[in-house]
Amino acid sequence: MAESIRKGMLVTISVLMADMTGKTLEETPPEGIVYLHGNGDIFPKLEAALEGRFAGEGFSIHLEPEDAFGEYDAEAIKLIPAENFAHPEVLEPGAVVDEVPGEAPDGRTWRVTDIAEGMVVLEANHPLAGIGLQFAVKVLDVHEPTESELEAMEDDGTESLVPPFLKIADRIVSEDDEDDTPYEAAGAQEPDDSSMARLARPPRIVR
Repeated sequence: MAESIRKGMLVTISVLMADMTGKTLEETPPEGIVYLHGNGDIFPKLEAALEGRFAGEGFSIHLEPEDAFGEYDAEAIKLIPAENFAHPEVLEPGAVVDEVPGEAPDGRTWRVTDIAEGMVVLEANHPLAGIGLQFAVKVLDVHEPTESELEAMEDDGTESLVPPFLKIADRIVSEDDEDDTPYEAAGAQEPDDSSMARLARPPRIVR
């Protein structure tokens, strides 16, 4: 008997994400991605839409900004003198910092969006904040995870391989970073050259 998607099931889905004009922004590889249903790894509204579905089913869903990457916050932009950073020479558009120099950390990650005339522009909005999104979803597989699958996930330190465009990422991190040395003083990370990160750089989709 075919299994339906419910809490605790291991689900493989393929997803295409587009803006409201139909322009494709991101998509999973043909083999899809795997996630543990009910674990909060993907957008809640998307996870709710998957509940009870079977392998082979496909559907489309629209998410408003508040259901995806949030509304655009015009106040989530800071203009900071470069000299306030411990190592301003490593900063460039696309880099991220964990805090604004001179301010207490508030849990947000800030992206460098521009540097000019000795000033650094930081923004905490997600690159897709304020954007309504469309998702075309196909369920490829649904099954109860085996002990070995759960052990493998635990060994990897993750319970899913969900890409950032299906959840709100804590930060944009480079997967191709050749230098593992952290930027210590202000929490800056090396610039990410992934497609999501490129969307965040000028010209930006404001996002």
